[in-house]
Amino acid sequence: MSNKIEQEAKFYISNPDVLEKRLQSMGATLKQPRTLEKNLRFDTPDRRLAESFQALRLRQDRASRLTFKGASDPEQEVSFRRELEVEISDLETAQAILEALGFEVFVRYEKYRSAYQLGDVEVSVDEMPFGRFCEIEGPDTASIERMAHTLGLDWEARSKLSYLVLFANLKALLGLNFNDLTFEAFKGLNISAPDLGMRPADTGN
Repeated sequence: MSNKIEQEAKFYISNPDVLEKRLQSMGATLKQPRTLEKNLRFDTPDRRLAESFQALRLRQDRASRLTFKGASDPEQEVSFRRELEVEISDLETAQAILEALGFEVFVRYEKYRSAYQLGDVEVSVDEMPFGRFCEIEGPDTASIERMAHTLGLDWEARSKLSYLVLFANLKALLGLNFNDLTFEAFKGLNISAPDLGMRPADTGN
């Protein structure tokens, strides 16, 4: 089980291969090779968790985990929120327990993730159905910013928004009528960084 304050920043990237090669040349340890993640987000029928900016999630990648995230501190330069996470042995039973308690799945989402560790900072390279991103998680804002500069990423291009908030904003902008953030749902759609309210952070590389 982990109980921590999650501090991270997200960047839209145009060339993930260059970023990963840079991480490897820096001696970063590959914690997780490219792996498909499947996520289930839960809430009450009246969406109390979403309204209070909290998150309850089941994730399946190389293991299964149950995660709770508290509301983010809007005063911080990066996403700053409490995270409780525990590995579980049976995702289907965990889902049944949550549903028996009155929670329901309100969105399913997928991504491919490669994760690297360099010192006390974790760098994830994500392929989402609507684009490619880099997430940098560290013990404080300064360590996250230093890593961003080291990787050649524009600090001012960062975002504190979660993937699901970006998805909600995109649905409103483009009038998308599907609920799940999956590769199948986005098949044939061409989504750009401006559609997400972002810009590539690695254009200077």
